[in-house]
Amino acid sequence: MFRLALRTLRLRKGGFLATFVAAFLGAVIVSACGGLMETGIRADAPPQRLAAAPIVVAGQQEIRLPKRDPGEGKLKTEGVALPETVRLDPALADKIRATPGVSTVVSEVNIPVALAGSAATGHAWDSAVLTPFTLTAGHAPGDGEVVVSAVNAKPGDTIQLAARGTTGAYRVAGIATAPTTEPTIFFTATEAARLSGNQIDDFGVFTSEDPATVAARLNLGDGIVALTGDDRGHAEFPQADASGTNLVVLSAVSGGLSVLVALFVVASTLGLATQQRRRELALLRAIGTTPRQLRRMVLGEAVAIGLLAIAAAAALGPLLGRWLFGRLTNAGVVPDVVRFHQGWLPMVVAAGATLLAVVLAAVVAARRVSRIRPTEALAEAAVERRWLTPLRLIVAVLCFGGGTALGIVTLAVMTGPIAASTAGPAVMLWAIGVAAISPGVTKVMAMLLHAPVRLLGGVTGWLALANTRAAATKVSGAVTPIMLAVGIATANIYLQTTTQAVSQQAFTEDLRADAVVAAPAGASPELLRRVQDAPGVAAASEYVTSTVFVTAPYDDSQDDDGHAALGLTAGSAAQTTSAKVTAGSLDALTGDAVALPVSVATELHRRVGDVVTLRLGDGYEVTVRVVALVEQRTGFETLLFPAGLLAAHTTAGLAPQVVLRAAPGVDQARLTASLTTATAGQPVSVGDRESLLAAHASGDAVGAWVNYLMIGMIIGYTVISVVNTLVMATARRRREFGLQRLGGFTRTQVLRMAGVEGGLIATIGVVLGTAVSAGAIVPFCLVATGSPLPTGPIGIYLTVVATAAVLALVASLVPAWVATRARPVTAVALGE
Repeated sequence: MFRLALRTLRLRKGGFLATFVAAFLGAVIVSACGGLMETGIRADAPPQRLAAAPIVVAGQQEIRLPKRDPGEGKLKTEGVALPETVRLDPALADKIRATPGVSTVVSEVNIPVALAGSAATGHAWDSAVLTPFTLTAGHAPGDGEVVVSAVNAKPGDTIQLAARGTTGAYRVAGIATAPTTEPTIFFTATEAARLSGNQIDDFGVFTSEDPATVAARLNLGDGIVALTGDDRGHAEFPQADASGTNLVVLSAVSGGLSVLVALFVVASTLGLATQQRRRELALLRAIGTTPRQLRRMVLGEAVAIGLLAIAAAAALGPLLGRWLFGRLTNAGVVPDVVRFHQGWLPMVVAAGATLLAVVLAAVVAARRVSRIRPTEALAEAAVERRWLTPLRLIVAVLCFGGGTALGIVTLAVMTGPIAASTAGPAVMLWAIGVAAISPGVTKVMAMLLHAPVRLLGGVTGWLALANTRAAATKVSGAVTPIMLAVGIATANIYLQTTTQAVSQQAFTEDLRADAVVAAPAGASPELLRRVQDAPGVAAASEYVTSTVFVTAPYDDSQDDDGHAALGLTAGSAAQTTSAKVTAGSLDALTGDAVALPVSVATELHRRVGDVVTLRLGDGYEVTVRVVALVEQRTGFETLLFPAGLLAAHTTAGLAPQVVLRAAPGVDQARLTASLTTATAGQPVSVGDRESLLAAHASGDAVGAWVNYLMIGMIIGYTVISVVNTLVMATARRRREFGLQRLGGFTRTQVLRMAGVEGGLIATIGVVLGTAVSAGAIVPFCLVATGSPLPTGPIGIYLTVVATAAVLALVASLVPAWVATRARPVTAVALGE
């Protein structure tokens, strides 16, 4: 039977190519997502600055937090990544030197430096050997001197540098070069220790023995790791691990959605191709072919097509993955030091997923036609008698029930933007449920559209309606991809626009600042005093953001992202934030203190005067006293700390900006002029409130762009499949069109009928897609904004609808025009 199927393949090129394209594109996308996942898991960032040191000792950028097992209810510990650099005690160097096999230990510090409006990194000169840097001009730095690399200066020049809140003039003692091209400043060891607060970022360890063996001998204690090989890059680029985790999550979600979409598209395409062969398959049953033989034939064909598609996708998948990775790198989502990796495993997974989709689709498609009795074969081929099978009904009920359950969970349990986490699964559940009963829904929709189509389309409209209702199962194969494209596009785009709008609104409501002074080298106490004393300033506060983790009491609401933290200056905190104080006072934010959001305090069973134990962003554990409770927007709760406490445990070490309120009657121009005068000579920039809002919006826009990129790729696949399916469905109707023309229809009327059918398919697909997206959007929007409607321009939805309509019409009319070029007699004689 399989040999027969291959011999007749030339007569079924349209169905073969359509199924091949669907499986091929699915395999390519899944393979690309697999490559991104492998890259995220590896998080491979080879060392650059520390390349010459065979062993790097660094703080472990992870802590263990208690987590409750959802199944057993027991507490266990789970690793959580720290957002700030974990620093080391300089005394650790002696312990490392005492380890057998260690020849030299070099401490490394990284100091943010502002230089003539640009950023650079400062180090101690004795750490130049860790790259290594080579002195090409001048000499090593002495007191008041520096050596520079990739900086526009020459020996003997005097340059102004700002680092850790201090500004000073340094004489350029020499020029150094290295493979890295990053602007670098080398201070004396004493000056570097002063600027870094006598803290070490990591140690470079040299040895003449095997690095792995020596690293294993190092007994450094908890929270300290010895790295060798490419793992050394994790000490130099700790953000690579965090970005790797984000990349894994992103690729997992996109890959999972791609698999589901591929299953939909392949099933729809293969099902339609099999439906178009009902006469051929029925005739085979009539001449004695057994149901088993028929199933084997259809399954064999599908497997052959799937294998060909997988083979073709093997080369293109890594190329798409690398292209996507390049876009993510250019956008700053992934550091450019991370290397892209795609081995054989992602392609194996893509091949398995594609083959599984093809086999499942083939089994479902062959099951119906293989079970008809030979005596009913020809009748069954001519008329669709039953479409609602027990399997379709069970799938529809389960999916609708699951979508409803997710909606209830969203409304009853979720808060704020986190409610979007249930939207993706909800969209797919509603889509699968609708697809399971799409033939029946298509018939119902055609009945509802009967009057307007007859009114506008006349006889051709009536015929298009009759064709749609009579061949609902076939038409539903074209409706499903449109429903899927409209549903996914509408839901995901509006979920993103609503999330962005809510986030920006929450930030705007909480921000009471009229201006901001940005200090790339950190805001020193002197800078804060100058701003506070500037004419026209009513209040000024340092502004530090980070993340903290509650360790005691147990926090059941805390996820791997911990709690957002904001550091403010006592005395000005209440005037620069809109958080409503319900108990205590923000003026008490001094020392080891915290102001808790009411929702967090309720979860922790804490009141003003109680204590909470936290891990700050660099893993430092501190016990703080609750000095105030504040009301904040649900989903955007932030713990408030003294700026000094929070800033000391961030990578920068100081607040990066000062926010301030203007005195009554002081306009923006006067305030800006006053601040510019007050901060003269400081490496700072003065901005208004809008610059703060724009900076926050641009941060959200990066995340939105990533989602748009990945969802756009999947939607593009679905759109291609829409065209693929409609072209295949229309091109096979040459004989039907010929019979209509012999019966008195003109070619124009036939094309008009095809256009009405395309419009019907688009309309039904858009209506169903809108309903599917509403099942995800409405619960989320009710939680996030209190309104059932999403936030975002209506033009997005209109564009999605217009695109679906144009695609459906073009994909219906162009093949119909080609199919009606021949004379009617010739078309009927040649058949399909």
